[in-house]
Amino acid sequence: MKNLKFNYTLALAVTFLIFGIFLSCQTEGETSEDVEEVIVENPNPNPDPDPDPDPDPEVIVDEDTGPYTTCNPDGENATRTSNDLPNPVNVGTIDDRSCYANYKEVEIDGLTWGIYNITAGSNNQDAANTLQPRIERSLPVADSNVGSSVKFTGDFRILEVGDTGSFGSSGSYIAQAKGQHTGGGGSPDPAICLYRAHPVYGTGSNADKQVAFDIYAERILERGGSGSGREVVLLKRVNKNEITSFVLEVGFKVDPNDSSKKIHYCNAIIGGEAFNWNIPDPERGTQSKIRYGAYRVRGGRAQIRWANTTHDRVQN
Repeated sequence: MKNLKFNYTLALAVTFLIFGIFLSCQTEGETSEDVEEVIVENPNPNPDPDPDPDPDPEVIVDEDTGPYTTCNPDGENATRTSNDLPNPVNVGTIDDRSCYANYKEVEIDGLTWGIYNITAGSNNQDAANTLQPRIERSLPVADSNVGSSVKFTGDFRILEVGDTGSFGSSGSYIAQAKGQHTGGGGSPDPAICLYRAHPVYGTGSNADKQVAFDIYAERILERGGSGSGREVVLLKRVNKNEITSFVLEVGFKVDPNDSSKKIHYCNAIIGGEAFNWNIPDPERGTQSKIRYGAYRVRGGRAQIRWANTTHDRVQN
Protein backbone atom coordinates (compact mmCIF):
# COMPACT_ATOMS: atom_id res chain seq x y z
CA MET A 1 0.00 0.00 0.00
CA LYS A 2 2.87 2.26 0.88
CA ASN A 3 4.59 1.45 -2.43
CA LEU A 4 1.37 2.06 -4.34
CA LYS A 5 1.00 5.47 -2.72
CA PHE A 6 4.63 6.32 -3.56
CA ASN A 7 4.18 5.20 -7.16
CA TYR A 8 0.97 7.21 -7.45
CA THR A 9 2.67 10.29 -6.11
CA LEU A 10 5.64 9.79 -8.40
CA ALA A 11 3.40 9.37 -11.44
CA LEU A 12 1.47 12.48 -10.57
CA ALA A 13 4.68 14.51 -10.20
CA VAL A 14 5.96 13.32 -13.56
CA THR A 15 2.65 14.24 -15.17
CA PHE A 16 2.78 17.80 -13.81
CA LEU A 17 6.42 18.13 -14.91
CA ILE A 18 5.64 17.13 -18.52
CA PHE A 19 2.63 19.45 -18.63
CA GLY A 20 4.72 22.32 -17.32
CA ILE A 21 7.39 21.78 -19.99
CA PHE A 22 4.69 21.72 -22.67
CA LEU A 23 3.22 25.04 -21.49
CA SER A 24 6.66 26.61 -21.34
CA CYS A 25 7.36 25.67 -24.97
CA GLN A 26 4.01 27.06 -26.12
CA THR A 27 4.52 30.47 -24.53
CA GLU A 28 8.03 30.89 -25.95
CA GLY A 29 7.08 29.98 -29.53
CA GLU A 30 4.01 29.78 -31.79
CA THR A 31 0.76 28.06 -30.87
CA SER A 32 0.12 24.65 -32.29
CA GLU A 33 -2.45 26.15 -34.66
CA ASP A 34 0.06 28.71 -35.94
CA VAL A 35 2.65 26.01 -36.47
CA GLU A 36 0.18 24.00 -38.48
CA GLU A 37 -0.72 27.03 -40.64
CA VAL A 38 2.94 27.77 -41.36
CA ILE A 39 3.50 24.17 -42.38
CA VAL A 40 0.56 23.95 -44.77
CA GLU A 41 0.65 27.52 -46.11
CA ASN A 42 2.27 28.09 -49.55
CA PRO A 43 4.62 31.04 -49.10
CA ASN A 44 4.36 31.84 -52.84
CA PRO A 45 0.81 31.10 -54.01
CA ASN A 46 1.50 32.38 -57.54
CA PRO A 47 5.00 31.18 -58.47
CA ASP A 48 6.52 32.65 -61.62
CA PRO A 49 8.00 29.83 -63.74
CA ASP A 50 10.55 32.33 -65.10
CA PRO A 51 12.35 34.08 -62.20
CA ASP A 52 13.89 36.55 -64.66
CA PRO A 53 11.21 37.18 -67.30
CA ASP A 54 11.92 39.15 -70.47
CA PRO A 55 10.55 42.71 -70.43
CA ASP A 56 7.36 43.40 -72.29
CA PRO A 57 8.11 44.16 -75.96
CA GLU A 58 8.26 47.82 -76.87
CA VAL A 59 5.27 49.04 -78.86
CA ILE A 60 6.56 50.87 -81.94
CA VAL A 61 3.62 52.72 -83.44
CA ASP A 62 5.02 52.98 -86.98
CA GLU A 63 6.34 49.44 -87.34
CA ASP A 64 4.91 46.94 -89.83
CA THR A 65 4.62 43.53 -88.15
CA GLY A 66 3.34 40.10 -89.07
CA PRO A 67 3.00 38.54 -92.53
CA TYR A 68 2.92 40.69 -95.65
CA THR A 69 2.56 40.53 -99.42
CA THR A 70 5.24 41.83 -101.78
CA CYS A 71 2.95 44.27 -103.59
CA ASN A 72 -0.05 46.13 -102.21
CA PRO A 73 -2.59 48.46 -103.88
CA ASP A 74 -1.47 51.42 -101.76
CA GLY A 75 2.16 50.75 -102.69
CA GLU A 76 1.83 50.78 -106.45
CA ASN A 77 3.09 53.80 -108.34
CA ALA A 78 3.06 54.57 -112.07
CA THR A 79 6.55 56.10 -112.06
CA ARG A 80 9.44 56.46 -109.65
CA THR A 81 8.37 60.01 -108.67
CA SER A 82 4.57 59.89 -108.98
CA ASN A 83 3.55 58.97 -105.44
CA ASP A 84 5.35 61.41 -103.15
CA LEU A 85 3.44 63.50 -100.60
CA PRO A 86 2.63 67.09 -101.69
CA ASN A 87 4.98 68.69 -99.11
CA PRO A 88 7.15 65.95 -97.61
CA VAL A 89 8.96 66.70 -94.39
CA ASN A 90 12.07 64.93 -95.74
CA VAL A 91 14.23 66.87 -98.23
CA GLY A 92 15.00 65.61 -101.73
CA THR A 93 13.29 64.08 -104.75
CA ILE A 94 11.62 60.71 -104.26
CA ASP A 95 12.85 57.62 -106.11
CA ASP A 96 10.24 54.96 -105.35
CA ARG A 97 10.96 51.52 -106.81
CA SER A 98 8.85 49.37 -104.53
CA CYS A 99 5.22 48.25 -104.81
CA TYR A 100 5.06 47.24 -101.14
CA ALA A 101 4.32 50.70 -99.74
CA ASN A 102 4.59 54.35 -100.71
CA TYR A 103 6.40 57.00 -98.71
CA LYS A 104 4.35 58.02 -95.67
CA GLU A 105 4.86 60.14 -92.58
CA VAL A 106 4.03 59.74 -88.89
CA GLU A 107 4.25 62.14 -85.96
CA ILE A 108 5.66 60.72 -82.73
CA ASP A 109 6.20 62.90 -79.66
CA GLY A 110 5.91 66.03 -81.76
CA LEU A 111 8.46 64.93 -84.38
CA THR A 112 7.46 63.93 -87.92
CA TRP A 113 9.24 60.93 -89.41
CA GLY A 114 9.43 59.86 -93.05
CA ILE A 115 8.58 56.17 -93.48
CA TYR A 116 10.58 54.04 -95.94
CA ASN A 117 9.39 50.42 -96.17
CA ILE A 118 10.48 47.97 -98.87
CA THR A 119 10.34 44.19 -99.39
CA ALA A 120 12.34 41.69 -101.39
CA GLY A 121 11.21 41.45 -105.01
CA SER A 122 9.06 44.60 -104.84
CA ASN A 123 10.84 46.66 -107.54
CA ASN A 124 8.05 47.29 -110.06
CA GLN A 125 9.95 49.97 -112.01
CA ASP A 126 13.03 48.20 -113.40
CA ALA A 127 13.37 44.98 -115.37
CA ALA A 128 12.78 41.85 -113.30
CA ASN A 129 15.81 40.46 -111.44
CA THR A 130 17.97 43.49 -112.17
CA LEU A 131 18.04 46.34 -109.63
CA GLN A 132 17.12 46.16 -105.96
CA PRO A 133 13.96 47.72 -104.47
CA ARG A 134 14.31 51.12 -102.89
CA ILE A 135 12.54 54.21 -101.68
CA GLU A 136 15.24 56.86 -101.60
CA ARG A 137 15.56 60.60 -101.95
CA SER A 138 18.11 62.15 -104.27
CA LEU A 139 19.72 65.50 -103.52
CA PRO A 140 21.41 68.22 -105.64
CA VAL A 141 24.84 67.45 -107.07
CA ALA A 142 28.08 69.40 -106.47
CA ASP A 143 30.87 69.73 -109.02
CA SER A 144 34.49 68.64 -108.61
CA ASN A 145 36.09 72.02 -107.98
CA VAL A 146 38.15 72.35 -104.82
CA GLY A 147 35.86 73.65 -102.10
CA SER A 148 32.68 72.24 -103.65
CA SER A 149 30.71 69.84 -101.45
CA VAL A 150 27.34 68.44 -100.41
CA LYS A 151 26.27 67.88 -96.81
CA PHE A 152 23.28 65.93 -95.53
CA THR A 153 22.09 65.78 -91.92
CA GLY A 154 19.25 63.88 -90.31
CA ASP A 155 18.16 61.47 -87.61
CA PHE A 156 17.33 57.86 -88.40
CA ARG A 157 15.65 54.91 -86.73
CA ILE A 158 15.97 51.34 -87.99
CA LEU A 159 13.15 48.90 -87.33
CA GLU A 160 14.04 46.07 -89.72
CA VAL A 161 16.49 45.23 -92.51
CA GLY A 162 16.74 42.52 -95.13
CA ASP A 163 18.17 39.14 -94.20
CA THR A 164 18.96 36.15 -96.41
CA GLY A 165 21.03 34.21 -93.89
CA SER A 166 24.23 35.13 -95.74
CA PHE A 167 26.30 38.18 -94.83
CA GLY A 168 27.10 39.14 -98.40
CA SER A 169 23.47 39.46 -99.47
CA SER A 170 21.92 40.56 -96.17
CA GLY A 171 21.45 44.06 -94.82
CA SER A 172 19.88 47.20 -96.25
CA TYR A 173 21.36 50.59 -97.12
CA ILE A 174 20.22 53.68 -95.23
CA ALA A 175 22.29 56.23 -97.20
CA GLN A 176 24.97 56.42 -99.87
CA ALA A 177 27.55 58.76 -101.38
CA LYS A 178 27.62 58.75 -105.17
CA GLY A 179 29.54 60.47 -107.95
CA GLN A 180 30.56 59.96 -111.56
CA HIS A 181 34.15 59.81 -112.77
CA THR A 182 36.28 60.03 -115.89
CA GLY A 183 37.99 57.13 -117.61
CA GLY A 184 35.02 54.77 -117.84
CA GLY A 185 34.33 51.61 -115.87
CA GLY A 186 31.48 50.58 -113.66
CA SER A 187 27.96 52.00 -113.49
CA PRO A 188 27.04 55.23 -115.27
CA ASP A 189 25.81 56.49 -111.88
CA PRO A 190 28.17 54.74 -109.46
CA ALA A 191 27.89 54.40 -105.70
CA ILE A 192 31.06 55.39 -103.86
CA CYS A 193 30.26 54.54 -100.25
CA LEU A 194 27.07 52.93 -98.98
CA TYR A 195 26.04 52.77 -95.33
CA ARG A 196 24.67 49.29 -94.74
CA ALA A 197 22.70 48.09 -91.70
CA HIS A 198 22.94 44.39 -90.78
CA PRO A 199 20.56 42.65 -88.36
CA VAL A 200 21.61 41.61 -84.87
CA TYR A 201 19.28 39.04 -83.29
CA GLY A 202 18.40 38.70 -79.62
CA THR A 203 18.60 35.69 -77.33
CA GLY A 204 16.04 33.57 -75.52
CA SER A 205 12.51 34.63 -76.44
CA ASN A 206 14.03 37.28 -78.75
CA ALA A 207 16.18 34.82 -80.70
CA ASP A 208 14.14 35.36 -83.87
CA LYS A 209 13.84 39.15 -83.48
CA GLN A 210 16.11 41.88 -84.85
CA VAL A 211 17.03 43.85 -81.72
CA ALA A 212 19.99 45.90 -83.01
CA PHE A 213 21.88 46.71 -86.20
CA ASP A 214 25.55 46.85 -87.13
CA ILE A 215 26.30 49.77 -89.43
CA TYR A 216 28.94 49.07 -92.07
CA ALA A 217 30.56 51.29 -94.68
CA GLU A 218 30.72 49.60 -98.09
CA ARG A 219 33.51 51.50 -99.89
CA ILE A 220 34.94 51.28 -103.38
CA LEU A 221 38.58 50.29 -103.69
CA GLU A 222 38.89 51.88 -107.11
CA ARG A 223 36.74 54.01 -109.40
CA GLY A 224 34.26 51.84 -111.22
CA GLY A 225 34.68 49.08 -108.65
CA SER A 226 31.75 47.00 -107.43
CA GLY A 227 31.32 43.57 -105.88
CA SER A 228 34.88 42.43 -105.15
CA GLY A 229 35.97 46.00 -105.84
CA ARG A 230 34.53 47.16 -102.51
CA GLU A 231 35.52 46.75 -98.87
CA VAL A 232 33.01 46.40 -96.04
CA VAL A 233 34.10 48.07 -92.79
CA LEU A 234 32.21 47.85 -89.48
CA LEU A 235 31.51 51.28 -88.01
CA LYS A 236 29.19 50.90 -85.01
CA ARG A 237 26.08 49.23 -83.57
CA VAL A 238 22.74 50.92 -82.92
CA ASN A 239 19.69 49.51 -81.16
CA LYS A 240 16.36 48.92 -82.84
CA ASN A 241 14.23 52.09 -82.90
CA GLU A 242 17.09 54.11 -81.39
CA ILE A 243 17.13 57.71 -82.64
CA THR A 244 20.61 58.17 -84.13
CA SER A 245 22.05 61.34 -85.61
CA PHE A 246 23.65 61.16 -89.05
CA VAL A 247 25.85 63.62 -90.95
CA LEU A 248 27.41 62.90 -94.34
CA GLU A 249 29.62 65.35 -96.22
CA VAL A 250 31.18 64.61 -99.60
CA GLY A 251 33.38 67.05 -101.48
CA PHE A 252 36.77 68.12 -102.80
CA LYS A 253 39.56 69.88 -100.93
CA VAL A 254 43.26 70.63 -101.42
CA ASP A 255 45.67 67.83 -100.59
CA PRO A 256 47.69 69.19 -97.61
CA ASN A 257 50.72 67.21 -98.76
CA ASP A 258 50.65 68.55 -102.33
CA SER A 259 48.76 71.73 -103.17
CA SER A 260 48.70 70.75 -106.84
CA LYS A 261 46.45 67.79 -105.99
CA LYS A 262 43.07 67.41 -104.35
CA ILE A 263 41.28 65.00 -102.05
CA HIS A 264 37.80 63.66 -102.65
CA TYR A 265 36.52 63.05 -99.13
CA CYS A 266 33.51 61.20 -97.73
CA ASN A 267 33.11 61.98 -94.03
CA ALA A 268 30.31 60.60 -91.88
CA ILE A 269 29.34 61.26 -88.27
CA ILE A 270 26.98 58.61 -86.89
CA GLY A 271 25.64 58.99 -83.38
CA GLY A 272 28.39 61.52 -82.65
CA GLU A 273 31.24 59.27 -83.85
CA ALA A 274 33.29 60.41 -86.84
CA PHE A 275 34.16 58.04 -89.69
CA ASN A 276 36.28 59.92 -92.23
CA TRP A 277 37.44 58.39 -95.49
CA ASN A 278 39.21 59.62 -98.62
CA ILE A 279 37.88 58.29 -101.93
CA PRO A 280 40.45 56.64 -104.27
CA ASP A 281 41.60 58.36 -107.47
CA PRO A 282 40.30 61.84 -106.57
CA GLU A 283 41.47 63.33 -109.87
CA ARG A 284 39.00 61.10 -111.71
CA GLY A 285 35.99 62.25 -109.70
CA THR A 286 33.64 64.69 -111.42
CA GLN A 287 30.89 65.18 -108.83
CA SER A 288 29.59 64.54 -105.33
CA LYS A 289 26.04 63.62 -104.36
CA ILE A 290 24.06 61.88 -101.61
CA ARG A 291 20.96 59.70 -101.44
CA TYR A 292 19.15 58.39 -98.37
CA GLY A 293 16.07 56.36 -97.41
CA ALA A 294 15.87 52.56 -97.71
CA TYR A 295 17.65 50.60 -100.43
CA ARG A 296 18.33 46.90 -101.04
CA VAL A 297 16.42 44.02 -99.49
CA ARG A 298 17.32 40.63 -100.96
CA GLY A 299 15.31 38.79 -98.36
CA GLY A 300 12.51 39.86 -96.06
CA ARG A 301 11.59 43.47 -95.38
CA ALA A 302 13.35 46.72 -94.51
CA GLN A 303 11.92 49.58 -92.46
CA ILE A 304 13.90 52.82 -92.09
CA ARG A 305 12.75 56.14 -90.64
CA TRP A 306 14.21 59.62 -91.24
CA ALA A 307 13.55 62.97 -89.53
CA ASN A 308 15.14 66.43 -89.20
CA THR A 309 16.69 66.16 -92.66
CA THR A 310 18.66 69.03 -94.23
CA HIS A 311 20.92 69.40 -97.26
CA ASP A 312 23.52 72.02 -98.13
CA ARG A 313 25.45 72.36 -101.38
CA VAL A 314 28.52 74.49 -101.97
CA GLN A 315 29.64 75.14 -105.57
CA ASN A 316 33.02 76.77 -106.26
